[in-house]
Amino acid sequence: MRWAFQIGQFAGTKVRIHLTFGLLLIWVAFLYGRHDGLRAAAEAVLFVCLVFLCVLLHEFGHALAARRFGIRTPEITLLPIGGVARLERMPEKPLQEIAVAVAGPAVNIAIATLLWGFVEATGGFPDIASFEHGTALDLPVKLLVVNLWLVLFNLVPAFPMDGGRILRALLALWTDHARATRIAATLGQAIAVGFAVLGLFSNPMLILIAVFVYCAAASESAAADFKQFSAGLEVRSAMVTQFEKLPADASLQQAAETLLHTTQREFPVTDHEGHIQGLLTRETLIAGLRRSGPRALVSQAMHLVDSPIHPDMLFERALSILQEARCPALPVVDSTNRLVGLFTPENADELVVLHSMLSRSNGHTHPPTHPNGPAPWEEK
Repeated sequence: MRWAFQIGQFAGTKVRIHLTFGLLLIWVAFLYGRHDGLRAAAEAVLFVCLVFLCVLLHEFGHALAARRFGIRTPEITLLPIGGVARLERMPEKPLQEIAVAVAGPAVNIAIATLLWGFVEATGGFPDIASFEHGTALDLPVKLLVVNLWLVLFNLVPAFPMDGGRILRALLALWTDHARATRIAATLGQAIAVGFAVLGLFSNPMLILIAVFVYCAAASESAAADFKQFSAGLEVRSAMVTQFEKLPADASLQQAAETLLHTTQREFPVTDHEGHIQGLLTRETLIAGLRRSGPRALVSQAMHLVDSPIHPDMLFERALSILQEARCPALPVVDSTNRLVGLFTPENADELVVLHSMLSRSNGHTHPPTHPNGPAPWEEK
């Protein structure tokens, strides 16, 4: 995620904070400090930081539950509207998805229980009048209330929030995954609209949450359709076969000229026998020109390719490797490591769109497959 920087790592998961989170702390400090002084500002900032520590633990609940099913969580990002855990993938089995979704709120319940015990052991809760008249409450009581609120809020069935994921998993017990996602996403978007309307008359933060939920629901629904239509396809059906490549001993000046005369932004780099050596992108080319000048070799600026893919690899697996590599394209090689194609997200999207249109027009629920390999229109 852009504008986020890493503050630590735990159990293989990077913890990142978005730049706007710092703006939130500044706004809170200003809001409380201008009326009640520096101490009030410090206390308010401390409270916000502790709330987001609870949010972080909530996200680690999801991450640790996912790990039990063999799913890694590369990073967790804290935003002003909450936390986002980026799982490699969601569990395939509905009951596993329920377990991962429930794990987050379960952490908040555990935190609230510990705080409840602490408050009872140190004098008990304030009377009802303290709540009714807005009297300042002790920090542990405030955090207890916030954690209970986080449980209730996250269990709202607004996909892709935790409650929405539980709903999608329950629907997937009696229908296919894509249809379950579409139903849950539609409900999630309707609830998001309700959040936005409520935010207009109460808390503007609800409007930001509404936008996030609405867009995320649409994205997940599209991803589910993408997965359904790409099932069974191989890389050879989606790889680009007409492209420019660069020799490893070419200069960056030559690479820049090739970039200007083509529509490509990624160039496979090969040796003189056609074996893949790396990938030069527009960004690495520009960085290489700034760092070393136009006479430097392409091999000095290219990305090394750790995970080339093969034509007979399943499309879904190749897409997962592409996402994990965080690379805009991956070379496709044969058994001798010779370059035979280029796998890009754009071409993959076009293939799935074409397949979905053809399958709908032909009355199929799954993409058609060619008996002797890809149909002519499947290559580009």
